[in-house]
Amino acid sequence: MANQTYTSEGVVHLIKGEGRLLKSGGSWVFDNEVEQVTGTFENGDVVRVEDFDGYFMGWGVINLDSKIRVRMLCRHRREVIDDRFLEERVRAAYDYRKEVIDTSSCRLIFGEADFLPGLVVDKYEDLLVVQSLSLGMDRLKKSILISLIHVLQEDGVSLRGIYERSDAKVRKKEGMTPFKGWIWTGKEGWIQQPFNDMLRQWKSGEEETFPQPAEDVHVSITENGVSYLVDVENGQKTGFFLDQKQNRMEIQKLAKGKKVLDCFTHMGTFALNAGLGGASSVLGLDISELAVAQATENARRNHLSEVVTFRAADVLDELPKLYQAGESYDLLILDPPAFTKSRTATKQAIKGYREINRQGIRLVKDGGYFATCSCSHFMTEELFKKTVKEAADSVHVRLRQIQFRTQAADHPMIWGGDDSYYLKFMIFQVVREK
Repeated sequence: MANQTYTSEGVVHLIKGEGRLLKSGGSWVFDNEVEQVTGTFENGDVVRVEDFDGYFMGWGVINLDSKIRVRMLCRHRREVIDDRFLEERVRAAYDYRKEVIDTSSCRLIFGEADFLPGLVVDKYEDLLVVQSLSLGMDRLKKSILISLIHVLQEDGVSLRGIYERSDAKVRKKEGMTPFKGWIWTGKEGWIQQPFNDMLRQWKSGEEETFPQPAEDVHVSITENGVSYLVDVENGQKTGFFLDQKQNRMEIQKLAKGKKVLDCFTHMGTFALNAGLGGASSVLGLDISELAVAQATENARRNHLSEVVTFRAADVLDELPKLYQAGESYDLLILDPPAFTKSRTATKQAIKGYREINRQGIRLVKDGGYFATCSCSHFMTEELFKKTVKEAADSVHVRLRQIQFRTQAADHPMIWGGDDSYYLKFMIFQVVREK
């Protein structure tokens, strides 16, 4: 493949005094921080970013249709943004994962934290699942994925294919068409039509249609000794939540002999780790019938059906019913979806987190264990701790903290880029006042 260069002649000039996030290590330049854009370029191109006085700030991808006007790729003036540059980024990301985590199934590329903003690539055994959330990444994606295939092959990893899960609504904010489907298979090579479709601008009211998969889009993975069947086509995000891998292991270590309740169980991940850890009984709750069916199948696959069971229920409604029925648990896990995806909704989300934690804590026996988490980066560490304490105080319970954890090491947190730090996970012992 010829070494293609992606830098345009476009120059983004910042307003005097703006670009504070960028200057503190962040990866984004917002529309209201830009004085003007000069030179020749197209949306999605790589452009030069300069401060108000012409000082060079770096190279990034531009999108005039997005509030995030520029997503930064590099801070070095003499760097050439070409295929070799992208391969270096990919190789560095993979080499890092090999040192910090089991790479059989893991996140290989984590957007801004790997200096490839707006791009996620998850590896599930021999299948890659890619999610592109920025126009610039759509333009560079094929080169990045070709590099990734080569880097994996060099390490003896052969792939069945690459599946695209760019069906997130946030793509519409970038002026892009949501897309879901195969983009590469080991048998057929690159499937060109999806790339043409993905570069089309999305128009309001346009019907979303996704091609039917050419073959099975399920993959069997093993994590912490637990086997899962991952539904890449219909599962949440890219099919599975890899970020809780190391946190699930902590639950496995803690579960022996315990009666466990796993709330918002999804595919049964915490519940199955508890079962494998020797829990006496485990109940998993989730509002989704599909999730419960998947979790039940996963229990069967792991020969845990007699110990680990699942029920479709709205957790917010079910926890008060369990309390009224006199139920109590040795270990209770709360892993809710993000209650807020915007800064403006945070105040309301705090009430939701406080209430769900209150309901959960009061179901835990004296001396029992309570694990709780938040996956919203808008719910900061300080704010989440304060909210959980308020929940405990409201039911006259003291919490003895055992662990505070974050996302798995394949989801690194880049300081200065707050979006990369989103998962907070805490384990407590519940001490009731006498």
